Amino acid sequence: MHYVLFYDYVQDYLERRGSLRDAHLVLATAAVERDELILGGAFAGPTDGGMLLFSGSSPAVAENFAKADPYVTKGLVTKWRVREWTTVVGKDAAYPAKPATSE
Repeated sequence: MHYVLFYDYVQDYLERRGSLRDAHLVLATAAVERDELILGGAFAGPTDGGMLLFSGSSPAVAENFAKADPYVTKGLVTKWRVREWTTVVGKDAAYPAKPATSE
């Protein structure tokens, strides 16, 4: 199953993230190596939030990441939430769906 972790950032996120970025990336890289984190990044124009896509058996994989993330623990993230995403199209879809064939 797939889970999306949404972050809302503080207004001066870009100015404040420098000292925390390496620790955040270490955490993210470890999650990638465990095949939990598929993609992640900040929204652009404006950089007011971010999104990370996880794969796992429960939302705990994304929730645990957020609880350990220095961006969260040090106050760069004002709010976070996890949503299950029912993926149906794409090579890694959790619930692959094909169109009905017509004859």
